[in-house]
Amino acid sequence: MENRALNLLDEALGLDYQTDPWPLRGKVVLIEDCVETSGCFVLHQLLKRTLSSQSPNNTVIFVAFSHPLSHYDRILRKLGCNLVAQRENGRFFFFDMLKLLCPDEKEGKTGKGGFTALYWKIQNTICALPENNKNHATIMIDDMSLMEVAAHGSSDHVLDFMHYCHTLTSELGCSLITLNHEDIYTSMERPTFMLQTKYLVDVLIKAEPLATGLAADVHGQLTVLNRDFCNVKGGSSKNKISNFHFKVKENSVEYFYPGTRT
Repeated sequence: MENRALNLLDEALGLDYQTDPWPLRGKVVLIEDCVETSGCFVLHQLLKRTLSSQSPNNTVIFVAFSHPLSHYDRILRKLGCNLVAQRENGRFFFFDMLKLLCPDEKEGKTGKGGFTALYWKIQNTICALPENNKNHATIMIDDMSLMEVAAHGSSDHVLDFMHYCHTLTSELGCSLITLNHEDIYTSMERPTFMLQTKYLVDVLIKAEPLATGLAADVHGQLTVLNRDFCNVKGGSSKNKISNFHFKVKENSVEYFYPGTRT
């Protein structure tokens, strides 16, 4: 029963089957959270799952606007994944964009120019991968809101970059996974930005607090909308919505359906 509970997120994303191609191949995944309930743990779980031994051809290009490599390496080691070793094996590439938030004015690498250079760096990294790995590459972005800070508040530059990355999912079969804080902005332009972002999304994972308020053994709830979900057993394809609770622990995350927690 414990193992099943820990696999609810995999089940919602179709990752509970060892299939080829990778179930998230060619898809855009958006993780949304809020101030009350962080969704960072979902990004960590998907990073670990993508680099697992069950998917040896998978490669991750991690674009970090929020934290340095040491932060993610410390967290992933607790989850049983060594990012430094994966980087040495050529399966993990880390792009530290924290300097883009405090740029050198002489370099001028801010806004649209900086994102264009970043895109070409990502594309060149993918093109240099072994042939069997090119269409198993996953681009992960840890904080879209900080991308806007780097772009001096320009949502258009961020959207352009997302569209560029989206072409890689359609042309090369890559995956794109990003985290965004839904309630961090209050400007009138924000709803338009969110609508345009969600237009590109194939899978939406929403982390929210419980409707009933705080609980000691339940940290929040996840809603997963998987558009065109493929049923491996039945071969059918349709939208799938999953909803379950979670509790973040020191070395793992427990997922369980409402009312099943003892």
